[in-house]
Amino acid sequence: MASSYRIVGWTYAGICAALAIAVRPAAPPLSRTVTPRVVRRAVAPAPAAPMPSNGADAAEWFRRVKPYCNAVEVSNIQRDTPAPKSVDGAGYGAACFALAGRIDDARRSIDALDAGDRPRAANIVFEVGHPVADAGDDRSAGPIMELVVDYIPTHYMALYHAGMAEYMLGQRDLSRRNLTQFLRYYSIEDGWRSNGKEILRRLDDPNAAAADPRRPREP
Repeated sequence: MASSYRIVGWTYAGICAALAIAVRPAAPPLSRTVTPRVVRRAVAPAPAAPMPSNGADAAEWFRRVKPYCNAVEVSNIQRDTPAPKSVDGAGYGAACFALAGRIDDARRSIDALDAGDRPRAANIVFEVGHPVADAGDDRSAGPIMELVVDYIPTHYMALYHAGMAEYMLGQRDLSRRNLTQFLRYYSIEDGWRSNGKEILRRLDDPNAAAADPRRPREP
């Protein structure tokens, strides 16, 4: 009888053990160590710097070549490093030739433009040549300012500087013409106008010119 109880007890214990094993959660499978994938966010390239305008590009060209705008080197620099193909490029190219005393080449640079664009290019020549006139280099300034006047007849400062330079060079007729036009377009009663009147007075009175042939002091 006791043996029967033992058999029943061990059977019951076996059944319980089997049930316990059946409901136990399975161990997770072994896995390789996986390096997490790094997702790199695409970075947009920085916006490109804006390209300089034709005017800025031409001004930069002139800044680089200006030391070579002389009678010896101007042909080489204009051939090997030509000015940008624009109105401002033509103006600065003409200015380079003008500084070198190559006025005919300067004119050709401007004449290659459409008629409506030529005054803009000539004004660039004026801006470049203005310091030459202010420095009193009459022999260089006179032809440069004459070039400007040819394309901008009402440019009163070019008329003034041309007239003053021509007076000092003994070019009386040119000086009289340009200073007369200067007074026509410039009506402010200041030192500029006073100087123009003084030179015209001397031109009309040879004795006055002989007595004081100097250039009037700039305002």
